[in-house]
Amino acid sequence: MKTKKTQQRYTEWLCPEEMHEASLNWFSELKFMRDEQFFLNNLIKSYTLQLTDSSVFKKSKEVVGHLQKIEQELVPLFKKVQVHENQLEIMIDDVDQLKMEKAYLETHKELKFEMRNYSARYRKIKEALFKVVTTVMKKNKQKRLLT
Repeated sequence: MKTKKTQQRYTEWLCPEEMHEASLNWFSELKFMRDEQFFLNNLIKSYTLQLTDSSVFKKSKEVVGHLQKIEQELVPLFKKVQVHENQLEIMIDDVDQLKMEKAYLETHKELKFEMRNYSARYRKIKEALFKVVTTVMKKNKQKRLLT
């Protein structure tokens, strides 16, 4: 007779206030990232000519492409968080709707994962952009010193 291994899954119990606070933090992070993306786009515009230099063109094109792609993901993610926040009422009304509450908790967990993933990818792209721009700035500084 074979025994069947079962995996126990512990789910974190979150009260509505904690989920509301998490949603507000996500809003804040996304707004900051939106503002930061505006800054990064201005930075790219400021160094467009230098970024098209043959030595960094391939890398800069790749990074700028990734930045544009992740910018397009921001608005839908922002809307998901907004819808999630608006549905918080399911958890605080005095009506027992176990299926809906369970679905809300599952959505919260998925959004938490999605936010963490988006944030990590964004930081990675931002770091790559700063490396490219730093390289360009150093080259400009060297050129000015030589002339």
